[in-house]
Amino acid sequence: MQAAYITVSVIIMVASILLTLVVLVQNSKGGGLAANFASGNTTFGVRQTADFLEKTTWVLAAVVMVLCIAATFLIPNRKASRDTVREMIEQTIPAEGQPSLPANTLPIEGTPEN
Repeated sequence: MQAAYITVSVIIMVASILLTLVVLVQNSKGGGLAANFASGNTTFGVRQTADFLEKTTWVLAAVVMVLCIAATFLIPNRKASRDTVREMIEQTIPAEGQPSLPANTLPIEGTPEN
């Protein structure tokens, strides 16, 4: 279960980095990095490049959201690990660290004292 959580977390990080890069490349009203890439490319027009980048943004945003929700269900069970740690701590308490009191510290009534 923990391996699945780690895998999903890594995919979320990769998708987030890609989403950041796609947003930075997009054309922002007055021109951006997308205009530089589209001007040298004859296969895609400026509009087709903008549409592709917009669709990619929405898809990556949806992927990040879905994976984040899935990751919450894959979080390893922490209650079991807390109980295990508590048991380990209780077992490691040394006996010599606990105070030892004599069994009979007070004289019992009716018994002779030496």
